[in-house]
Amino acid sequence: MHLSKYKIFHFIDEFDPNYILKLNKNIILIFRNYRKEHDFSFYMKIKKFCKNHGYKILLSNNYRLALKANFDGVYVPSFNKSLTFLQNKKKKFITAGSAHNNYQIKIKEKQGVDYIFISPLFMTKNKKGMGIYRFLKLCKKTKKKVVILGGINKKNIRKIKLLKINAFASISYIKNNAIKSENSRTIKYN
Repeated sequence: MHLSKYKIFHFIDEFDPNYILKLNKNIILIFRNYRKEHDFSFYMKIKKFCKNHGYKILLSNNYRLALKANFDGVYVPSFNKSLTFLQNKKKKFITAGSAHNNYQIKIKEKQGVDYIFISPLFMTKNKKGMGIYRFLKLCKKTKKKVVILGGINKKNIRKIKLLKINAFASISYIKNNAIKSENSRTIKYN
């Protein structure tokens, strides 16, 4: 399966420059460390590194900080239901949010995100996957760009092709396999 036609998002919990440099530059990173408080200079350091090395990066669940530190966008987790979260959105600012059901999809639409991560499609360590039928049913509930998330691994990555959705997000699949070996090619998006 050629990954070149997919928009790919990758969640990272730590800022590890050596790890990031191993990734294809067309992967959009999402920094989501909820365990530790950082000062503003830390976020500036991440953004500067990503900009200098050609990576786009979104900050999870902090729109104001993402704007202030000049991140490329923001990711809005499913638990964030604030309808004023993305007020006065910049034009070239990527916004994405996750949803697990129709109610959360409607919240993400009202928040004004560009991409909705519908998850979990496949079984993960912590959650049972919704399966392809329910996933496709939820996709029909929105006109936003849909991103596949949850349980993507070597065994089921080929099933994504059948869904005719050109974006997916991952933590472990990208970390453990595929994208590192794609570094010799440039991934292009539709």
